[in-house]
Parts: sequence; structure tokens; C-alpha cells
Amino acid sequence: MLNDAVAPEIVPAAGSDKDAPLKEDIRLLGRLLGDVLREQEGDAVFNVVETIRQTSVRFRREADAGAALELDAMLKELSREQTISVVRAFSYFSHLANIAEDQHHIRRRRAHLLAGSPAQKGSVSFALRKLRLAGVPRKTVDTFFQDALIAPVLTAHPTEVQRKSILDAEHDIARLLAERDLPQTPKERHANMQLLRSRVATLWQTRMLRYSKLTVADEIENALSYYRITFLRELPGLYDDIEDDIAAEYPNGDGTIEPINAAYVQMGSWIGGDRDGNPNVNACTMQHALARHATTILDFYLDEAHALGAELSVSTLMVGVSAELQALADQSPDASPHRSDEPYRRALIGIYARLAATARALGATNILRKEVGAAAAYPDAAAFVADLRTIVASLESHHGAALVRPRLATLARAADIFGFHLASLDMRQTSDVHERVLADLFAKSGVAADYTALSEEDKQALLLNELAQPRLLYSPYIAYAAETDSELAILRAARDIRQRYGARAIRNYIISHTETVSDLLEVLLLQKETGLLRTDWQTGDSICELMVIPLFETIPDLQRAAGIMSQVMALPLVKQLIAKQGQLQEVMLGYSDSNKDGGFLTSNWELYKAELALVADFQKAGVKLRLFHGRGGTVGRGGGPSYEAILAQPPGTVNGQIRLTEQGEIIASKFSNAEIGRRNLELLVAATLEASLAPQEANPARNGQLAQFEAVMAQLSDLAYHAYRHLVYETPGFTEYFFSATPIAEIAELNLGSRPASRKANQRIEDLRAIPWGFSWGQCRLLLPGWFGFGSAIETWINQADGAAKDDRIATLRAMYAEWPFFATLLSNMDMVLAKTDLAIASRYAELVADQGLRERIYKRITDEHGNTLRCLELITGNTERLAGNPLLARSIQNRFAYLDPLNHLQVELIKRNRALSAESRIDERVHRGIQLSINGVAAGLRNTG
Repeated sequence: MLNDAVAPEIVPAAGSDKDAPLKEDIRLLGRLLGDVLREQEGDAVFNVVETIRQTSVRFRREADAGAALELDAMLKELSREQTISVVRAFSYFSHLANIAEDQHHIRRRRAHLLAGSPAQKGSVSFALRKLRLAGVPRKTVDTFFQDALIAPVLTAHPTEVQRKSILDAEHDIARLLAERDLPQTPKERHANMQLLRSRVATLWQTRMLRYSKLTVADEIENALSYYRITFLRELPGLYDDIEDDIAAEYPNGDGTIEPINAAYVQMGSWIGGDRDGNPNVNACTMQHALARHATTILDFYLDEAHALGAELSVSTLMVGVSAELQALADQSPDASPHRSDEPYRRALIGIYARLAATARALGATNILRKEVGAAAAYPDAAAFVADLRTIVASLESHHGAALVRPRLATLARAADIFGFHLASLDMRQTSDVHERVLADLFAKSGVAADYTALSEEDKQALLLNELAQPRLLYSPYIAYAAETDSELAILRAARDIRQRYGARAIRNYIISHTETVSDLLEVLLLQKETGLLRTDWQTGDSICELMVIPLFETIPDLQRAAGIMSQVMALPLVKQLIAKQGQLQEVMLGYSDSNKDGGFLTSNWELYKAELALVADFQKAGVKLRLFHGRGGTVGRGGGPSYEAILAQPPGTVNGQIRLTEQGEIIASKFSNAEIGRRNLELLVAATLEASLAPQEANPARNGQLAQFEAVMAQLSDLAYHAYRHLVYETPGFTEYFFSATPIAEIAELNLGSRPASRKANQRIEDLRAIPWGFSWGQCRLLLPGWFGFGSAIETWINQADGAAKDDRIATLRAMYAEWPFFATLLSNMDMVLAKTDLAIASRYAELVADQGLRERIYKRITDEHGNTLRCLELITGNTERLAGNPLLARSIQNRFAYLDPLNHLQVELIKRNRALSAESRIDERVHRGIQLSINGVAAGLRNTG
């Protein structure tokens, strides 16, 4: 792992020369880490690391029981200090291998582009070409971009195990590694090597873990770092690329490029607004989030305006300017005679002064470069954009078009996308809280003594009656429960934020655990109580500032989703509000909880069915549906490749409107590198474009086949549901097994995020948040939420038939895989999970279960199902090897295992020590630290464990 002698072990064992640079990069980083380890810890520790690695490899490759015993004895003999060093060595190697792989992906994509190869699948140019060849006209494409909303939403769920300091150091290493692909003189090469060595040493000497609990403010700052690295420049740049792609596929004939004057990709955030299960989020955190958002984007605008002032040295002695530009220059506080003939500079100095005043007004306290003179703050971002457009128009009409694209057009585009708010902050709270708040208001206003005891019909009647009243329930002279005061303060803060930062700053209110129509009406009434829903009582005309968005999470919730929305949309008040929203309504679907509730297969199927039912009911109501997909990091939580996931959505469910969460460590893997970040953003746009506009086949036979596939899937889902529920919720002792055989207790102690791991202080799986549930199974390398139940379902369904009918059923499954994108994507994602699953490692975690009978009984159930699942997957796909269709990923995963395995073995040993100490009411901070470091390393190695 750490020197030239062993480096070949960690790179692809086979492959073409195109993988040679990846080999070289991993060898280089491994050697540098080895050098640092020797320098910092000594040869003895280095030799221990290598011995553990070699023994772990033997345990894996040979299933050597002797190696397992040898490894176990070796780990027990490690001192606490040695344990920490060994865990850190393997953890950092996982991080460095990720950097090398990311750089190789960038390298291969550039090579593809430089070779003039056809547009890659997943690119916007590929999607546009496909649409053009299918006969989709340019006008349809233009309309798509004018009306679309594609919104990645960053969330702070506790699966991000990296500190920002570590991410910053790794970003620097990635930059230096990329420089090595450029021509360098021997001196430059040497300097690059010295810097790389110093950065790896810095990484080794930087604390990997947080020793204090992460606050919401910390989470906000962590997320903002990705804007500075990626979004602020790459998103406007992507817009420019897309305009070029459209012009190439649908040329105007005169060579011009028509700009798309719409912000069709916008950023969203939950960080600071998501209160579901997080008592640390309140009105202050929302206000703080927007102040930090505004500071970040205005810092960017100030830097860019200053740079433009330096660049646009255009003189009126050389070329004319528009009257509007001259007027803008004349308004500038800059009166220097040296710039009297440089109106663009004077105009930009004025713009800078107005931006500085705006930044102060919106909460910025540290503007590094003082403005020339005072100026009025901008009333809104549109006024700032208008000033930039004035500069653009003047340049374009006076032989200066070439000066627009490099920076000015990008700044104007950024202002359209980000405004002064940077990202739309979603609000989220669980329906139970809304019910308690309104029960308090109803009781103390004398309207209803016990609102919670009412039937659903009576609740709806009461809520609708209150929504029709001009008076409020709330009185400033009555004392309410602390929860009531807090929730009302949050909604009032939302109104203030919208007035201060613009309507896009907060525009969505998401209701977790939506189960009834009254859940939505309750939030409308709370908005009325806080001035967010207002009615002209003479005309009856109402307007609601926040779209009320139901989140359907569990299997029963998904099954009720369409019916609830049909009832809600039929209400006259709601009809009116939806009309004000542009005849559009959003619905959020929860992947995590539906998986924890019903298992992988059933969750996916119920999501698919819910989407189809929602589309049908929304079409009947004449309302446009926008789906918000609560995807997580793991396949079990809706993860997997976003491009394929969007294309696999049921017909009619995208239509240019899609929002999806980006969670935990997935944010880092997608957006901590600017070029990879732009590629991931492009994948979202390309998939949405293709899913929205690609013509659907209207083949009656094809439609009949789809109906058959869906009927089969319904049967499989029922079988998988019962298999999963029987294990997780109906098997005596399973909860004890889970809490013993996974590091869930240790994960709950890790300072991952500001949100508790469980909704309640108990050990009920029902109350455990879906995120640590999936995270724990990933750590012990079983990844059970991503596959359990599939094998039983397929095997049982096939065996329900007799004789030749079995062969017919197998043929049907193979046809589903070959011809149905939904089923193919489901199996592809499961294939990836199974490639990362490792029973040999999982068996070590099973040993943590003290009750031998319980351990053997449940572990056998799991391993039997694993074997069934592998056999059934191979039967359907014909592939006996995992990831046969993605050899690069297959090689990456396989070659990581030898370096992940020691971390898992060490984690098991440390958990044993920790639990033994706990039994004696003793604590060893070094043992805690070692466990947490191992969690970090495994998460980094698997890359989507959350």
C-alpha cells in the first residue's frame, strides 16, 4: 500500500494502457503516504501496517481460517497508539485512492473530448442529438429550457464524515495531481513533488475527526464550501456550454447563439431549515443560513465586479458607449479624472459600491475591499442584473461582444441563478408537530378543546372553517407552549426572510409523515396565522407565499399519496392557491423510510406506482406535477447513478420539473472537484431533458408487455415485502442482533451532524432514522437494505409455477431486465451493492453478538438470502461476475477491498474493547477515537455508505 514494492496490489490488475496513469497516481500517493508514515511514526509502525495488510489479503483471497486467527491475535496485541496509527494509515489511503480515481475520470473524459469522439451518453449534446434525430423541433427544446426547474438540494443528513479541513487538503492534493498531467520542466516537476509531499504530510498531521458535536452553523459553512469550489462558477459555465450545444445541434443559420434567459437549474438547501427530528434548527438558524448564503454570493459578486473593473479599460476616446451605460457611469461615486474617459470602469465602481451596501444590508460584516464611495443598496437582485445587462448591451452594440463572454456574461448568469439568496432554503417539519401546535392554539382560543381527538373529517371541517375566517387564533396576550412559540417564530422568520432576500430565498414548506388531508391544511392555517397566507376578504382572493409540499415516506403513505392529493386539489381554496403557483404542485417522495419500512424491492415498486398514480390524478385535475425525490447516498436510500435513475422514472413524471436531494458524503464525492461537479450537474440536465422530451413508444404490443411486467413486479414486491418484514420486524431478537452486529451505537456517538441518530431515546428500529440504519449496514459490509428480500421473492415466484411454466417465468424476468428501464436500473443498483457486500467481513461483526444461538440463527438467515439473491440475479442477467457491465467500477471496488478489510477488522477489535470497557463502566477516549477513525475510513472507501 505504502511503497513501490506493494503499490501494484492496489491498482487494476488488468486493463489497457489508458489505466496506466491511474496506476502511476496511486503508486505515487501511496509512496508519499508511506514516506510520511515512516517519518512521523517510524519503521516499526510502517511494518505493522504492511503485515496487517498482507494478512488481511490472505484472509480475503484464500478464506484462510489461520489467517483470520492470526489477524485477530495481531490486532489484539496492538497498543492503543499503534491502533490509531494503523487505522489512520488505511483511512488516508482510501481518501488518496479516491482523489486518484477522480482525477482519472477527468483525464479520460478530456481525452475523449480531445479525440473528437462522439458526444458521450449523459451529456447534453448527446441528449440534444437524440432528440433532433427523433424529430423534436428546436422550439420544443427552447420551451423546455424556459419552463424547466432542475434543482439539486443539499442536505445536512449525518452521513458526511469528513471535516472541511480534510476536504480542503484533499482538494489541494487533487489540484497538484492534475498539474502533473501538464508539460512540466524538471524544476517544476520537482516543485510539484515537494508540494504534494507537504500536502500529504499536512493531511497526516490534521485531525480527521470532530471532537465536538457539529452545529447547524458548521453544517451551513461546510455546504457553502461547495459553492465556492464548484457551483458559483461551474453552474453558469454549464449554461454557456448548453447554449453552445443547442446552437450546434439546432443551428440558426447565421452562426449566432440565442441566450436562454431562464434559470432552469437552481440550487436548494435544507441546512438551517430542516427541523424534522432536529431540535437545533429554529428561527435563528434560518436567519443565520440566509445571512451566510447572502454573504457568500455577494462576496463572489464583489470579487467579480472588481475584476471586471480592471479588465474593462475601454475608453470613449477609442469607441462609443450606449446612453444607458453612460448614465450608469455618471451615477458612480468615482470622480477620478484618470477614469473620466473609462465609463465601463466607472459604472463597475458604482456597481461595486451598490453591492457593498447591499451586502451590509443583508448581514455581511466583513467586506475586504472598501468601495470608493457611498451608494444605495440594490432593492433586489433583478436591479443588479439590469445594470449588468446595460453593460452587456453597450459592449455588444459597440464592437465589444468579445469582451462579454469571459467574465461579464458569467457574472450576469450567476446573478440570474443565485440572486442575493444563493440557494432556496426549504422548511421541513413533521406533521405531528403541526398538530400539537394547532391543538394548543385551538384550545387557548376556545375554538376546540381537544383538536387531536377529532376524526379526520372533523379536523378538515374545522381547518377549512378557520381558513375562511378573517380573524386569527393567536393572541399576543396568551401564554403558549414553548413548541408553539418556536414554530410560529419560524414561520414569521420565513416571511421576514422572503421580504429581505427575495421570494426565492424560501418558497417551500415540506411536511414529513404526511398521512392525511388535514396534514396539509394544518400548514396552510399556520401560514395564515403568521401572515404567509393572506386573503382579500372582499374578493375572496387568497395568496400563499410558501408552497405546501407533502412528503410521503412509508409504504402505506406512498399507497395513499395519490388519493390524498386528489382530495386536496379538489378543495376550492387549494385550487385557487395552485392556480397562483402556475397550476403547479410539488410532491416529495421519501426513499429512505420507505426502504427501512418495506425493503429495497418493495420501496422501489411502491415509489414507481405512487408516481404513476400521481401523474394520472394530476392530469385529471389539470395540474402540473413536480416530483421531489428524497434520494440518499446508498442504493437502499434511493442512491445510485442519478442519470439512470431519472431516465428510469415512469413516463410523464419528469416533464422538465425535478428536484432531488444530495446527501451526506455524496455531496463531497460529486462536488468537491469543480470539473467532476460540472459533469454531475450536466448529467442532471441531460437526463431531465431526455426524460421530458424523448418520444414515447406508442406500440400496443409494447404497452401490453409493460402491463405484464408491472403485474409480475406487483407479485414480486409482495413476496419481497413479507421476507424483509419477517426478518427485520417480526424475528425475535433481530433488534438485539442489529445493535450488536453493527456499529450503530458507535455511529450515534460520532460527531457527524447536528441531528440525533434516532427520533426517540430507545432501541426500536421503527424510531431509528433511516440514515444511520443504512450507514450501519454499510460499515459492517452487509449493505442489507440494498438487496434483502429480492432472492426470496424471485425464487418463490418462479417455484410457484410447475414444469415448463417455470421456464416461461424465467424468460419473463429476463425480458423485464432487457426491455424495462425501471427493472434494469433496479438490478444494476443492486448489482453494485452486492459488489460491495462482503460476507467474510460481515462474519467478523456477527461475532460481536454475545448470544451464540441468536447470532447463528439470524446470520444464517441473512447469508442464505444473500446466496439466493446472487443466484437469482445471475439467472436473470446471465452475468456470473458482479458489475460485468462496468469493469472500471468493478476493478475499483475489488482493489479497494484489501485496504478496506483491515479497517473493518480493526473496527471490530476496537468495538470489542469499547464494549468490554463499557460493561465495566469505564471509558477509553483513544478506543473511541480509533472506532470513529475507522468509520471515517470505511465510509471514504465505499463512497456511498450513508
